[in-house]
Amino acid sequence: MTTRRDIALGLPAAALLAALPGMASAQETQPAPPVAPPAAGDDTFTEDEVVQAAEDFLDTAAGSVAAVIARVFREQGRPVGYITGREGSGAWLVGLRYGKGLMFLKSGERTEVNWQGPSFGFDFGGNASKVFTLIYGMTSAEQIYKRYPGVDGSAYVIGGLGVNYQAADGVTLAPIRAGVGLRAGASVGYLNYTRTRHILPF
Repeated sequence: MTTRRDIALGLPAAALLAALPGMASAQETQPAPPVAPPAAGDDTFTEDEVVQAAEDFLDTAAGSVAAVIARVFREQGRPVGYITGREGSGAWLVGLRYGKGLMFLKSGERTEVNWQGPSFGFDFGGNASKVFTLIYGMTSAEQIYKRYPGVDGSAYVIGGLGVNYQAADGVTLAPIRAGVGLRAGASVGYLNYTRTRHILPF
């Protein structure tokens, strides 16, 4: 049941997301990077491909991006896809996070995706950030549409970039947030990935 408290929390964060420049159209703000046809039997991205895509999208220090991705590759291996997106978050003790982006799978599938969810922790304020999310264990784009809880103890920061793992039903996501997006990046309880934007994240 939606309560006045839910609406009070959801509307400011939703308004923050709506105010982000360029968020009105994922197709406009996040042009699709060129994806070469996969070689026979190759359904994952190489580290060089991921580093190049992340550097182009996040527009941050190359060394930092490469270091973060190298660690994720050591821990998770080669991803089957990634999401490029933008998100806004706001918090007053309990925080909310809203985002929108495009998902690219090595198989060639490209899908628009939205996400929203609560964050827990004593935090105040709001921010906006770019997010580059690596995807593991996915065999179909439809698998993205569910709730992904955060993995305890998986959050870390390298060179101004933050990473934390989310996992559900054999699929693991590794969102990499740049700069101001770190504020609540490590405290997200879960993110719900959906086809359309939801005002209430629960």
